[in-house]
This record gives sequence, structure tokens and C-alpha cells, in this order.
Amino acid sequence: MSRHVAIVTDSTAYLPARTMERHGITAVPLTVVLGDRALEEGTEISTRSLAQALQKRRPVTTSRPAPEVFAETYRRIAASGVDGIVSLHLSAELSGTHDAAVVAAREAPVPVRVVDTGMIAMALGFCAVAAAEAAEAGGTVDEAVTAAEKRAAGTSAYFYVDTLDYLRRGGRIGAAQALFGSALAVKPLLRLADGRIEPLEKVRTASRAIARLEEIVAERAGGAPVDIAVHHLAAPDRASALAERLRERVPGLADLHVSEVGAVIGAHTGPGLLGVVVASR
Repeated sequence: MSRHVAIVTDSTAYLPARTMERHGITAVPLTVVLGDRALEEGTEISTRSLAQALQKRRPVTTSRPAPEVFAETYRRIAASGVDGIVSLHLSAELSGTHDAAVVAAREAPVPVRVVDTGMIAMALGFCAVAAAEAAEAGGTVDEAVTAAEKRAAGTSAYFYVDTLDYLRRGGRIGAAQALFGSALAVKPLLRLADGRIEPLEKVRTASRAIARLEEIVAERAGGAPVDIAVHHLAAPDRASALAERLRERVPGLADLHVSEVGAVIGAHTGPGLLGVVVASR
């Protein structure tokens, strides 16, 4: 494995620990602020604690990593002897994480390419793995970035949420707020487009919305080789059932991941989230 180029991402990639270890990927944690406590995603707050807090309507906000956290990460990785770092992050439309990384990269001891992937969750995770695989094959920083950007260009993400209330409160729905307005009784389907969360369709019941989500993903996948990730928050049975149906419906399915999102995305979507990422190979 090449050690000349290191890959950094952030905690919202939600990569399995074994995948990060296998590819040597480092994830910088975002922060969830629960009441008056600032907690690191992935280590200091569980999704169960988050879901309980949201259900009790306790104040929950999120925060990007400080530039100093990125700076320390880059220094530590540089000390291992790498020649360069590729730092891949969630959409700059949704978080200031990319900007914090850019600030830190200016003072890093080795060249750092910071990339706004325009993605979130495993849509970001797939990009990080693509970059790592390019680096492992002996690729340069530029080649690792190109691999990540190619993966991003072939990746789509769709979401079902029980309510738009959490997205609206967090200021993350943009155009969706104008489309749905006060009609929050509908069950919304959303998508990631140009780095933003935008409305896709509105459906009257949860069961119909999830069935429609399945159809959209199957149509998007077609017969070509794809990787799929199914995410959820406090909805494991829904996620497992959806994953099994997609396994049957998508003939080109290569890898299928099922996982619960972390506290940062969960804080903006609320319990009941189902998200599906489709990544062309």
C-alpha cells in the first residue's frame, strides 16, 4: 500500500471502522451541541442519545471542527512521512467544515488538497474510499482527487424523513422550505443536488413514500454496476427491509452497506430517516 498520499475525511462520511482501518483513512469529528455540552460525533454522543434528545425536543445544534483540529491532524499525518494529503469533506453548502480545512491546509507541513465533494454520509464515504484506492495503487495527490471527483459525479443520494421540522429548524432545507411551506403533514422525499438538500416528491403516507424511494433508487441504479448504502436514524427494521428489497431489485448491485447515521446528520433529519446512496462503479 502506498504511504505517499494520505486521505482525510470527516465524521459525516460514516465509513465502517474496518474500512477506514483497511485504507488508512482518517476522519476528523464534527461536534454536536446538546444543551450546554459540546460532544464529538462518533466518540462522545451515541445516536440513541441523540434520538432521545430530539424526541424530547431538547435543543440540539451542530458545529464544524475548528481549523486547529484539522491543523493538528495534518501535522500528525505529515510526521508519518507522507508527501501529500487529500482532505475530502461534506458539502460546503451544508457545513463550514470544508472552509475550516482550507484554513488549516495553508499552514500544513506537506501539500494538502481540500475537496468539497458536495456529498454527505456514505456518498462522501464512497469518495474517500475511491481516493484511498487510487493512492494505494501509487497514485499522486492529483490522481486521488480525480478518483474522488469521478466517484462523486456518479453518486446520487435520496432521503425520506418523517417530518421536515428538523431540517427546517436547522436551516438545511433551502428550496424544500418554499416547496412544502406549511404542508408538513406530507411525507417528503428529498435528494442531494449541487451540494444542497432539495425536494424531490411529496407522498401522503410513510409506506407509500418508502415504496417510492425504493422505486427511485432502482430506476437510478438501472442494470449498471453500483454500490448502495442504506442509512437510517432509529429505524433499523425499515432500513434492513429496504436493503433486502433493493438487493432483489438491483441486478448490478456490488456492495451493499446498511448503517445508522451519526449524530450530526441525525440532528438535522430526526428519527425515522431513511437515506439511500447509489454510487456508480
